[in-house]
Amino acid sequence: MISIVYLFIILIGLVIIIAIVWRFASRRLTIPCPVWMSGLLDTPFSKDMSGRTQKTIQRLDLRSGMNVLDAGCGPGRLTIPVAQKVGSEGEVTAIDIQEGMLHEAQQRAYKAHLTNIRFLLSGPGEGKLDRNHFDRAVLVTVLGEIPDREAALREIFDVLKPGGILLVEETILDPHYQTRSTVTRLAGAAGLIEKEFFGNSFSYTLTLEKPSGAGV
Repeated sequence: MISIVYLFIILIGLVIIIAIVWRFASRRLTIPCPVWMSGLLDTPFSKDMSGRTQKTIQRLDLRSGMNVLDAGCGPGRLTIPVAQKVGSEGEVTAIDIQEGMLHEAQQRAYKAHLTNIRFLLSGPGEGKLDRNHFDRAVLVTVLGEIPDREAALREIFDVLKPGGILLVEETILDPHYQTRSTVTRLAGAAGLIEKEFFGNSFSYTLTLEKPSGAGV
């Protein structure tokens, strides 16, 4: 029994060490969640969305015809329901730095018969997006994976329309977790203003607004 307890403690310690090393390494290197772990990012796609996804959609306040940026889209957990919400008159631009993630999202879009999604192999901050184009943008447990977070948020500010909203989600379970104070500091430096906060210090959603008249 004692040996099992020791083994459990050692395993927990290894997990903590790996998470710490991963976290600090991601400040200098791009270390996204591997494609083979995409199932951990995912929820079943159905008419009744998971509670987490449904809350995110509600907080985005989406309307038909909107243009939305899904930055670090992964396997498309949000991409698909967002594209359904904005309808054929709107468009979702889904970007990711991993071809494997984009491929999974593309396959799901095909199965859902969606043609209003543009897929782009890119990360935020690479300058591949049009200025003043998007009504909404999302960064769901992605910001900490980006070595140059300042450049990423500056580009998101530039590509949002005046009055546009960036939604950021973070959870302490993510090794790239970013605190609320860090996100608001970086976003504020880019010109974004905090609008709403949901959750707590361990798991939260933050919406940030590009001021009306900015970047016109």
